[in-house]
Amino acid sequence: MTTDFSLQIQPVPGYAGDISPALAWQWLQSGQAVLVDVRTDAEREWVGQVPGAVALALKQWPGMTMNPDFDAGLQAAVPAGTKVVLLCRSGVRSVAAAKRATELGIEAYNILGGFEGDADENGQRGHRSGWRFCGLPWRQG
Repeated sequence: MTTDFSLQIQPVPGYAGDISPALAWQWLQSGQAVLVDVRTDAEREWVGQVPGAVALALKQWPGMTMNPDFDAGLQAAVPAGTKVVLLCRSGVRSVAAAKRATELGIEAYNILGGFEGDADENGQRGHRSGWRFCGLPWRQG
């Protein structure tokens, strides 16, 4: 058993658990999981994206209404028997997406901190947690 808690699964009700960006990356590299980015197209385009991630917005801009194609898109993106790791801006929408994926019969995990991480004392993201903060692969534009 590892003593690196960043590689541990934190069980939660409603889906398989919360995981660190580091564990998500490890699973992606080994082919154990598919990464689905549930942010809007604008967020991915302006803020940045993870190469190879499946882009599938949970909610649509403007108005942040539920994407009526989310279920079908998720089922198409995740092969049977494969885990899905879900990413949003800060780890909130991805919790809702993980719960929905679980309802659809998919083993789903939320990536803690999301892509940008928690806001700091100045209201800025990217300085405390999240995918980018961990130095994992991403690109902008």
